[in-house]
Amino acid sequence: MSYLCPLCQQPLFLKERTYKCTNNHQFDVAKEGYVNLLPVQHKRSKDPGDNKEMMQARRQFLNGGHYQPMRDAVCDLLTGLLAEHTMVEGKSQTYSQLLDIGCGEGYYTSHFANALSHTEAQSGTKVVGLDISKVMIRHAAKRYPECDFLVASSQRLPFADAQLSAVVRIYAPCNGEELQRTIKDNGVVVTVTPGPRHLYQLKEGIYDGVKLHDVPVEDLPGFELEAEHSVAYPMTLNSEDATTLLQMTPFAWRAPEALWQTLKETEQFACEADFTLRVYRKKA
Repeated sequence: MSYLCPLCQQPLFLKERTYKCTNNHQFDVAKEGYVNLLPVQHKRSKDPGDNKEMMQARRQFLNGGHYQPMRDAVCDLLTGLLAEHTMVEGKSQTYSQLLDIGCGEGYYTSHFANALSHTEAQSGTKVVGLDISKVMIRHAAKRYPECDFLVASSQRLPFADAQLSAVVRIYAPCNGEELQRTIKDNGVVVTVTPGPRHLYQLKEGIYDGVKLHDVPVEDLPGFELEAEHSVAYPMTLNSEDATTLLQMTPFAWRAPEALWQTLKETEQFACEADFTLRVYRKKA
């Protein structure tokens, strides 16, 4: 995988275990296999992103399979969208590059890579995971060597113009202009956002009179909305998973002590999962 230098935007070349640009900026490949392309001057804090405890909680919840239906739906979408390939020397060759923005500990990234590797038309697809959390990326690279992982900012993507075939964003923010710059013509962005009834039962324990809101269509410059899908299903969580789920949400800090106590004491907590999946295609 080729990258751009985050300091001068010149191409980086890998020699042995060091990425280097013509301006002599250097970035070493860590022993786990990832590369850190997030310079100190681009950080908003000393260690941005999720910490080790948050990573472990998220990994435990995801490994329980609670979001697997959504993961599989996204994977099916990507498999179909990356089906296009180029004929070279009479053979089918795939030059697709898929970027998972905000990949965390690699749960989704690794599944996408594994699924694509078992699909003949997409077996050559390069899958890359990006996150600002060094803790997350270190774990992902160590656990899933079949993918490339890097620490970098989604606001300054370290990729050349029109380099990527597809980008997947599961709850992850990104600079829309960077997507327009780095994705090829006719390339796609697949986004996952919470649907109107996502975690409705948790919200009932936080807010008086939960209101359902439509999920607004994101305005991505240079892209058109091509498809929209809903993935909704009931979840039955044990006490530990229910508490972990609340910790993973952005409204955890608003949760009253009574809700935390209820989740800690419950044997089964029924909660809805509701996701909105959208496909945006870059205009040629």
